[in-house]
Amino acid sequence: MTDTTNTDEQDPAQAEEGAIMRFMRATELDTRLLGMVAALLLIWVGFHFFGYFKNGFAAFLTPRNLWNLSVQTSSIGIMATGMVLVIVTRHIDLSVGSVLGFSAIVMGVLQVNILPEYLGLGHPLIWIIAVIAGILVGALVGSLHGFLIAYGGIPAFIVTLGGLLVWRGMAFLIARGETISPVDSTFALLGGGPYGAIGAVGSWIVGLGACAIIIFLAWRGRANRRLHGFKLRPMWAEYFMTGLACAVAIGATLLVNSYPWPKGIVRRYAAANDITVPEGGLFISHGFAIPVLILLAVGVLMTILMTRTRFGRYVFAIGGNPEAAKLAGINTEWMTVKIFALMGGLAGLSAVVASARLGSATNALGTLDELYVIAAAVIGGTSLSGGIGTIYGAILGALVMQSLQTGMVLIGFDAAMQQVVVGTVLVLAVYLDNKYRGATK
Repeated sequence: MTDTTNTDEQDPAQAEEGAIMRFMRATELDTRLLGMVAALLLIWVGFHFFGYFKNGFAAFLTPRNLWNLSVQTSSIGIMATGMVLVIVTRHIDLSVGSVLGFSAIVMGVLQVNILPEYLGLGHPLIWIIAVIAGILVGALVGSLHGFLIAYGGIPAFIVTLGGLLVWRGMAFLIARGETISPVDSTFALLGGGPYGAIGAVGSWIVGLGACAIIIFLAWRGRANRRLHGFKLRPMWAEYFMTGLACAVAIGATLLVNSYPWPKGIVRRYAAANDITVPEGGLFISHGFAIPVLILLAVGVLMTILMTRTRFGRYVFAIGGNPEAAKLAGINTEWMTVKIFALMGGLAGLSAVVASARLGSATNALGTLDELYVIAAAVIGGTSLSGGIGTIYGAILGALVMQSLQTGMVLIGFDAAMQQVVVGTVLVLAVYLDNKYRGATK
């Protein structure tokens, strides 16, 4: 009786707040994730209308720009997933941009100067060997960094700062400062573009397949909770979260399928395949770009690694308390080597995407990428004090960073102002992280 009376006497503001809190608890939504999504939407809408009032047309919230934005985010997003592990374990990696450039140069030399002499120009194995080599080179470099940090006792900041200089210099020495091009034609598809996308049908297969996986995971998650006696979410919350996730997948599919090939490429494609172009033109959808699919695959695999494996539990244990983790029997030195090797391998994979998108390998590729990668991880909720971080947060953080950069280019900000904004956002993200951790203690 007393509880009912107190509830009835609450003012409307308190009642509304209570309803919101009950909704958040029922759906188990991450408040930091909601904050990032809100910030992202604010950035998109702000740049869209700012461009309209300044230039007389709105160019941000268009299928073309959002498709390009997703491709541009891929390289940084792939590396940001690895940076989460590094920062969670209380380390830092300042060398990822230089490792990307070095791996790209190695792949470029293989494709242009070495493999064609032995396999023949255009051999189907060239791009496969190049991709494997790029990832392995990155992983070996990362392993070396991890070994020096774990067994050499050198701080990660110093090791990776030295790596930033060393591997950028090595890339210059190998290529002699030249641009290496053109890359293998099949390799170039990994960078996106009209031919580096899967089209409308393939995109619908991906979108509907994602929905099927989401529904299966929701059903399996509820069954596992019931099996182990954990508290179940209300059914309306299950339907809401599952429907929301499926809506995002279907919405993304509709978006990428609404962006057509450029008219000139359509004409060349039609002429090469004896296709008659109707009077109104031929609409061919881009669909999901291959770099975006690579990013999504990396995100899923890294999430599984972090949340469903012993390796992931060890990562968070080391980040929470390295001394306690070591006393518990975790080989923290060997874990450090593996974490940095994984970070290097992901930098090599990012080099694949970046050099394929550029169509060449240059010594400057990846310059300052380390700052964007660290910023993406921190904006995504990874705590610099260690122990906290999510893969999806880092990918969303990369999208936020790339949205800022793309928006500033569209409205005419010069490079200096872009650097000012990026630096300010990074400092603000760390400040908000400190405030958030202080509020939750």
